[in-house]
Amino acid sequence: MEIVKILVATLAGTSTMTAFSYIVSEAFQKLFKEPVLLAIIMKKLRVDASAKTKTVLAWLLHYFIGLLFVLSYELAWNYFNIPQSWLVGCIFGCISGIIGILGWMLIFRIPGKPPNVHFSEYYLQLFFAHVVFALTVRAVYKIFEP
Repeated sequence: MEIVKILVATLAGTSTMTAFSYIVSEAFQKLFKEPVLLAIIMKKLRVDASAKTKTVLAWLLHYFIGLLFVLSYELAWNYFNIPQSWLVGCIFGCISGIIGILGWMLIFRIPGKPPNVHFSEYYLQLFFAHVVFALTVRAVYKIFEP
């Protein structure tokens, strides 16, 4: 049952976060779409694959990173006895947002021309996208409570 909960939380959290990023991206007419940015980075890295394959790999990588975040929450909740509360979910989202921003700062340093991204705006929406992610994960865990 734990694996189902973890996978559902990963799918729901990553999908909700991505939807948030896509909505903000469209609303402000900016490139804030993580899977699109990952595909651009793969192109910069000269990944030997078709554009379609790079897009699929970008989406898989995005969900895999979501799984890593959920597993870190699982570890905190179950092995460090941190309570599963909405406040903790919000705190996890803030921490995840900072980690996400630091990760993208490193990714954008990959040699070559960086994607056409307004970095401060991207990082701001990315921070809130991770809060959405963490609160969605918390909601899924709440649903699975006995």
